[in-house]
Amino acid sequence: MTSLCNDETETTVNEKWLTAVAEPKDIGIRVDKWLATWTKLSRARIGALIEAKQVRADGDIINKPTNKVRENVEYAVLVPPPIDDTPKPENIYLDILFEDEQLIVVNKSAGMTVHPAPGSRSATLVNALLHHCADSLSGIGGVLRPGIVHRLDKDTSGVLVVAKTDRAHRYLSKQFAKHTVERLYISLVRSAPKPREGKIATRIARSPNDRKKQSVVRGTLNNIESSDHGRHAITNYKYCKGYGQQPNAAVGIPQVSMVECRLETGRTHQIRVHLAHIGCPLLGDPLYGKQRAFLTSKDPNEAIVKTAIGNLKRQALHAASLGFKHPITREFMLFESPIPNDMSELIVALEKLNKQ
Repeated sequence: MTSLCNDETETTVNEKWLTAVAEPKDIGIRVDKWLATWTKLSRARIGALIEAKQVRADGDIINKPTNKVRENVEYAVLVPPPIDDTPKPENIYLDILFEDEQLIVVNKSAGMTVHPAPGSRSATLVNALLHHCADSLSGIGGVLRPGIVHRLDKDTSGVLVVAKTDRAHRYLSKQFAKHTVERLYISLVRSAPKPREGKIATRIARSPNDRKKQSVVRGTLNNIESSDHGRHAITNYKYCKGYGQQPNAAVGIPQVSMVECRLETGRTHQIRVHLAHIGCPLLGDPLYGKQRAFLTSKDPNEAIVKTAIGNLKRQALHAASLGFKHPITREFMLFESPIPNDMSELIVALEKLNKQ
């Protein structure tokens, strides 16, 4: 490519045009891929700039990232000023279960992201904690994750501990690393696990087909040493109760089950991936539960269940309890959170299936 330059005309403060002229060797390459090679921006960022009509070819606005590069055309990208990623304190309500000088334990609501990330720059747990704790959060987690030693997915509710000092951060992190923290989750899933109680041991890695998803590395179920790819993940599960009878299945196979999960490791989406892997995806899970809609007949109770699942608006997963040793007193502390209203309402609807 030739004529690569910065042109700061026609811009607001700190915006700048990056331009380059395509050479013969560039012809036919997807424009977003080619632009990323010399602007040093990600293809996702290029795509967003194209959508915002901030990419041009010889002065004409480019509308599609799939357009092909043309020879001797000058391409220009208007790069906006960098975003200040430093989280700001926000006065957001926190359901605090415990707090002292070392740590704070909260009952996180579904829908709240733990720390700022692309697409969730504000209204996160970190923003709320910065307001509540002022300058007392641990700095080990970095600017974006002060005090954070573990996470819950945005749409998973329940108990979460945050360190307020570096000493607490280090001690809590060691417990999570050694898998000595007790973590119990309540889930509502399709069908029922077989066997009804057991251990799921696999390796988990980013899905090769969808970067938003994690997936079980093939061939690693109950043999996590069979591959070096991904990270080992262990979930202990126990069937608690079934609801309804699954159509066209053996007697005793419920439509929905309540399953307890106890984590030995804490990988991204671990419970969601593991339960889907054994054929029991979480109700309401948009990533791992995309199957046929909840089977319903003309029975009014089943119609109520289908409506309740539609009203859930998230995966049916709740971090019900969290136990760990206090970083100073070394006392074992156990915190519990009741099943939230949205899941409770779903359970009430599911109970009707057992009264038919």
